[in-house]
Amino acid sequence: MAWWKGWSEEDGSSLKGILHFDPAPDAQVLYKAMKGLGEGNGFGREGEVTAEGFLDPSHFILPPRVFIPFRHLVPGTDEQAIIDILTKRSNAQRQQIARSFKEQFGKDLIESLKSEVSGKFERLIIALLYPPSKYDAKELHDAVKGLGTSEGVIIEILASRTKVQLQEIIKAYKEEYGSNLEEDIKSDTSGYFEQILVCLLQGERDDPRCHVDSALVLQDAQALHAAGEKIRGTDEIQFITILCTRSATHLLRVFDEYQKLANKSLEDSIRSETHGSLEDAMLAIVKCTRNVHGYFAERLYHALKGAGTSDGTLIRVIVSRSEIDLNLIKAEFLKVAGKSLSAMIMEDTSGDYKTALLSLCGSN
Repeated sequence: MAWWKGWSEEDGSSLKGILHFDPAPDAQVLYKAMKGLGEGNGFGREGEVTAEGFLDPSHFILPPRVFIPFRHLVPGTDEQAIIDILTKRSNAQRQQIARSFKEQFGKDLIESLKSEVSGKFERLIIALLYPPSKYDAKELHDAVKGLGTSEGVIIEILASRTKVQLQEIIKAYKEEYGSNLEEDIKSDTSGYFEQILVCLLQGERDDPRCHVDSALVLQDAQALHAAGEKIRGTDEIQFITILCTRSATHLLRVFDEYQKLANKSLEDSIRSETHGSLEDAMLAIVKCTRNVHGYFAERLYHALKGAGTSDGTLIRVIVSRSEIDLNLIKAEFLKVAGKSLSAMIMEDTSGDYKTALLSLCGSN
């Protein structure tokens, strides 16, 4: 199934938020969870807090000769309460919770959470609080402006987002970082790879009419064949132009015609004719056109398999797709990995990080 269908024809979301939503109580739960004043402080109703902010020992009911280490008498962060709220609300609901938190307690929710949690769990929880376009903008900014360019992140986002989403990302990037996304990409990449990224950023593949010109399909297939298989050397510009400016419905027909002409798939030709980041970008476009859910399933599988987990990819894909098509991605993941996404998450992650990921994934 082509990538563009995933946005309009199937509801594969694993997260839908809750009905009869009120942000104020959720904000209060989060505040208590970060201040250790909720029911999760280990004392139930017997542990009370004095006006000075210290626990009053006279209210503890403990069996005789029971020793409790001091660290357990000091209320801390209730991570489970944070998980229960933030992984069970939609992104729009989380934005309302953040506003309510600021109104009630005069504090920024993201900054408050950063002071209470850490590591991979922090990275996941904070990702949930960004609006989608700002989250993608942040990931792109980190990929472009961090130590070394993270080409895979840039390719994933630009190859899989719609024109409207790309426009929102460009706007959010400008607002958040005061610079132009296209110019930043140009300054950090070069050659044909730079050209394909800039071309993708224009979002020209969207075509709501879904009209396919059969003559142009054959012309494009022949042009790709001549650009790659029939001549010495590869005409990269021809590949970039067709892959980045034609609609998904058109490209699917081109892929079929190319197979007939070349007796091999376009993917095989790309692998034999290109290399490095340019190859990765072209393959991502073809995979997203054929089956966007399969593309993300592969991204998740490679993030989880082998020694070490690519937590950035794992977090980004699950957070960004949870309200779109994560259930459909999970079905494709099962085909790719031979086991469920939840099973691999349980094997490769731990603690509150694992609990939060599994909550976002939903049931198998």
